[in-house]
Amino acid sequence: MAAAGLGVKAAPFTYAAHALAAAAAVLVLVWCVRFRGGLALEAQNKNLIFNVHPVLMLIGYIILGSEAIMIYKVFPKLNHDTAKLTHLILHAIATVLGAFGIYCAFKFHNDSGIANLYSLHSWLGIGTISLYGIQWVFGFVTFFFPGAAPSVRRSALPWHALFGLFVYVLALATAELGFLEKLTFLESGGLDKYGTEAFLVNFTALVVVLFGVSVVVAAVTPAHDEAPQGYEQIPVN
Repeated sequence: MAAAGLGVKAAPFTYAAHALAAAAAVLVLVWCVRFRGGLALEAQNKNLIFNVHPVLMLIGYIILGSEAIMIYKVFPKLNHDTAKLTHLILHAIATVLGAFGIYCAFKFHNDSGIANLYSLHSWLGIGTISLYGIQWVFGFVTFFFPGAAPSVRRSALPWHALFGLFVYVLALATAELGFLEKLTFLESGGLDKYGTEAFLVNFTALVVVLFGVSVVVAAVTPAHDEAPQGYEQIPVN
């Protein structure tokens, strides 16, 4: 692995990822609660229903999914079966919260009389959550239950990891499009293009980019000098 040859280790990037994740979570909550009025599943102000969407998609979907990806590097000495189960559970929770976040966007549109699935953001969103679910089912069947033969798992593991990172990057791109789309709508409705809220949304999107980069680099670099655990190896039995 090129990163290993350069002497790059995962730990600094996992630290950065967690700091950036905390910052992104705080920023999106400040935006949706302080500037957009709060969160609700039922409300006269339908915008409160929409506000649940970015919160769940970022905190519940992307950040939890990131934790699942990094679990092998955050805890490199964790028992392999425990790490695998944690990886599986975190991805499952991320999938459920992501699906519910998408439901909230549909509910907002339907309650407000707005058309669904007309933008690239929405198309990528549906495609990404579908691929995420397929990836989870494949991982569950192949690596957890009933579990494929060790030789099959060893052959499938690099592809599982590669496809997982592809879906993750796609989720990040979809989130960035979502920030851009929402901010464009708000500015078209009169929001000051150089105001505090516009700056906050753009800065949140930038933090998410840096967060995603940290997660991807952490995922592809070794946890330590010895043969890395997690994605790079799988027990024979």
